[in-house]
Amino acid sequence: MISYLITVFVQAAIYALFSLGLNLQWGIGGLVNFGHVAFITIGAYAVALLTRTGGLPWAVAVLVGVGLGILLALLVGLTTLRLREDYLAIVTIGIAEIVRLITNNEEWLTQGTRGVFGYQIPFLGFVSPEKYNFLFALGLVITIGFIVWQLEWLIRSPWGRVLKAIREDEMVATALGKNVFVYKLQAFIFGGAIAAVAGAFLAWYLKAIYPTTFTALMTFEAWTIVAIGGAGNNLGVLVGALFYQFYTTIPRFLPTAVKQALGGGRIEAIQVILIGLTLMAIMVWRPQGLLGKKAELSLRR
Repeated sequence: MISYLITVFVQAAIYALFSLGLNLQWGIGGLVNFGHVAFITIGAYAVALLTRTGGLPWAVAVLVGVGLGILLALLVGLTTLRLREDYLAIVTIGIAEIVRLITNNEEWLTQGTRGVFGYQIPFLGFVSPEKYNFLFALGLVITIGFIVWQLEWLIRSPWGRVLKAIREDEMVATALGKNVFVYKLQAFIFGGAIAAVAGAFLAWYLKAIYPTTFTALMTFEAWTIVAIGGAGNNLGVLVGALFYQFYTTIPRFLPTAVKQALGGGRIEAIQVILIGLTLMAIMVWRPQGLLGKKAELSLRR
């Protein structure tokens, strides 16, 4: 049971890390990014390929993955962040699909549908498999703690206050002499870098990655987590990830008779229905999310 709970916690933590990047882009900066999965894909494939075929140490591979995530965010941001929110959403979906097609079709680079496996996993073999799960979870907690600490510092800094002002009203921020585009680009880059770090942890956790691992659904799961926890609130994102991951534990605790009666994928369908109903209830009765502040909602834009 403890091992299973740690597994659930690790899954929630990886999604929380992934969603923290989106929270910075959307919750703080108001950037409608529907292609966030592209950055976690870059991070995961960089770590897997560079440690498997490139022979790089895992720490260096992570830095390269983050660098590639930053480069992708820079290229996407320079060409899309001047667009209106709805156009930005459409373009970022397209970028994510391009990245997915590259991982699926360019076998010389990503091994295509065969997937990538046999790459280096940090500290694997230093401790027993049971203790390794604790070690991996601890590494995630430390990483998330450091990133949340840095994000809180950024949000409370003048930079964060300007970014919130841009989220609320770009024209006012521009009238006050702020370079709106540069602030947006910086938020987009930081969010992409965080997602790339989440990609590294996801690759290590799965021990094998495939193009089908990274679908558009991952982006909308992150949006759900941010909406449930509270847009603009980093602690809310962590709570939202745990809340979201709770639904994956439901089948394990159902009576055997119920599992047999449902069968055929119906349990998974019920999970999706419950998540949808939860999101609808929150949007109706607490649109700011569980820990969000109603005063900071930017829905009126």
